[in-house]
Amino acid sequence: MAALNLKGITKIYPHSAGQKKAKRKKGEPEKKTNLQVTDQGVIAVQKFDLNIADKEFIVLVGPSGCGKSTTLRMVAGLEEISGGELYIDGQLVNDVEPKNRDIAMVFQSYALYPHMSVYENMAFPLKLRKMDKAEIDRRVKEAAEILDITQYLDRKPKALSGGQRQRVAIGRAIVREPKVLLMDEPLSNLDAKLRNQMRAEIIKLRQKINTTFIYVTHDQTEAMTLGDRIVIMKDGFIQQIGTPQEVFDHPANIFVAGFIGMPQMNFFDAQLEVSGGKYAVSVGGCRVELSADKQANLTAHKVPAQSITLGVRPSHMVLSKESGNTLTASVEVAEMMGSEVHFHANANGRDVVVIVPTMDAKGEHIDTFHTGDKLNLTFSGSVCHVFGKDGKNLEF
Repeated sequence: MAALNLKGITKIYPHSAGQKKAKRKKGEPEKKTNLQVTDQGVIAVQKFDLNIADKEFIVLVGPSGCGKSTTLRMVAGLEEISGGELYIDGQLVNDVEPKNRDIAMVFQSYALYPHMSVYENMAFPLKLRKMDKAEIDRRVKEAAEILDITQYLDRKPKALSGGQRQRVAIGRAIVREPKVLLMDEPLSNLDAKLRNQMRAEIIKLRQKINTTFIYVTHDQTEAMTLGDRIVIMKDGFIQQIGTPQEVFDHPANIFVAGFIGMPQMNFFDAQLEVSGGKYAVSVGGCRVELSADKQANLTAHKVPAQSITLGVRPSHMVLSKESGNTLTASVEVAEMMGSEVHFHANANGRDVVVIVPTMDAKGEHIDTFHTGDKLNLTFSGSVCHVFGKDGKNLEF
């Protein structure tokens, strides 16, 4: 029930007293663990700009150490903002205490009181507010019903499974009816099956309560399935913001292309060619003319012929029975996944993954391949991603 505006948010962790820094030229920043180090300290989050609409579900995703949890903690008020402005419903809250921001947070660890029952754990934040007992009872039971944990209200946390404990932790947050619900990798302690179930529960929860969600994860599957929009981060910087489909179909750079999608995108050293006003990519004896929309984007930006990094997703690689105008690959590992086979192969000096269905459209089994076998691969011009040597998508 709140809109948030993050304007140029920055977090700098000052150097500890007496910490020695390597000598460098005046004014020149040094690099350490991929984060920028200045005279002020280590910059964990840099110029973070994001507008979040009321009731929107935003997911911050990226590798460990990219600044996503730090950003979340600044929104919560648990970390001091070094620079920039944070607004909640138009109010500047940089210096507002966490308890006065009307925000609830669910952590990676359940952080439940072991000596309290589920009911008492969920009621605790309301008791601190000295809320009426009848109102506490109503909110706890309503939250328990939403999360399907009514039958566990009298139990202690130790009698619950990991998924049930996480539901209690979420219930304790939503009984407060906060404006913003922050979730910091809440599913990372669960096994794969429970994670899938809890993802579905969070989607259902989102439909039942009127609040704004900010969710942090390093799992791109969670990001793709949960978020209205995804914010992809690396080394403290935002790499791209968009809907799950936008960042999958139109990655802004090589990092986003490789991070979003499982298995990750294949990359090739290739050539972007221009002939008769038409763009084509050429790699390992395979030449493919790009689709009309990609032609238009490259033409609009007046992109010249050049050496590029070509990206093609594993599911977009196609086996060809012909050997002409194809990319030849040598199978190294074949993983049977049931309905499809994942081939790990070497093509044009690069390790690639090719996903092939085990049956064709007629229901007949496709020929199997073994280590050392040769594959003739091709792909269409509509699934090519063209990156310059600086890593940026040349279409944008």
